[in-house]
Amino acid sequence: MQYRRSGNSGIQLPVLSLGLWHNFGADDPYDVARDMVLTAFDRGICHFDLANNYGPPPGSAELTFGRIMKEELRSHRDEMFISSKAGHDMWPGVYGTGSSRKNIIASCNQSLQRTGLDYFDVFYSHRYDSSTPIEETMQALVDLVHQGKALYVGISKYPAEQQLEAYNYLLREHVPCLLSQYRCSLFDLKARRDNFAGAVGAGSGIICFSPLAQGLLTGKYSDCIPADSRVAKHSPFLTQSHITPQRIEAARKLGEIAKKRNQTLAQMALAWILADERVTSVIMGTSSVKQLESNIEALDNTVFSNEELKTIDEIVNNPQISF
Repeated sequence: MQYRRSGNSGIQLPVLSLGLWHNFGADDPYDVARDMVLTAFDRGICHFDLANNYGPPPGSAELTFGRIMKEELRSHRDEMFISSKAGHDMWPGVYGTGSSRKNIIASCNQSLQRTGLDYFDVFYSHRYDSSTPIEETMQALVDLVHQGKALYVGISKYPAEQQLEAYNYLLREHVPCLLSQYRCSLFDLKARRDNFAGAVGAGSGIICFSPLAQGLLTGKYSDCIPADSRVAKHSPFLTQSHITPQRIEAARKLGEIAKKRNQTLAQMALAWILADERVTSVIMGTSSVKQLESNIEALDNTVFSNEELKTIDEIVNNPQISF
């Protein structure tokens, strides 16, 4: 496994991290989830990305991970870097969502209970909440560090202006932002354009999620909608309306480039993100050990020729495929 330093910190993360957004909930097979986590750890992936609302149902991914930790990995805790987040809908009532101090701290406490951990290595504000002052949200994160419930803090999906406000507040409180998490893929270039430079300027690492555009960059939708796909399972994050002729054609063209590189489309999509040296790590979402191991093989070829990059740019710089 390859590792990169996170911003100006002393923390190194594997360039590929394992995310538990999908496939680790109560409705998913525990044995498969366990095998993916253990395989990832054995292959040098020491960073595992959670959030309080991951499941379904919300909270169940943390319960699954907590069970794996208790039964398999407790003695390896200090070799692991574990994150969680708060900010999206979690429990009923006005305090169960958003980025208020009450929600952030209550969520962290609940997440620690579900995972059985004493602390998180990094705890994120999962989203910008326009109804809560940034100072309130950031101070809650700072206080979690002072309370020993998190070693570092991060932000996720913050717009560029609010991103900089968050960095400045955290720097004044001597708890700098370790990681900035953004959606990024060949079909989603917005964060590269709007957020990466600000993160680098503030000394924050960058970690990317949804690198395969919820499966659009795997080639699985070229001919039909597979029965085991997210679309077939009625995922709110990928619907049939997302599978447009323009995206299918772009994926086909990108697949041809990948084939010449002796890679799958998914492997090339991961390698393309990592070709940007500003990126600390990419969060993979996998549904099987086989898929996990295939994704790791992306690291066998992360170098692109100028001609490849030019051709890829011509394909992806198209508003019709922006995801």
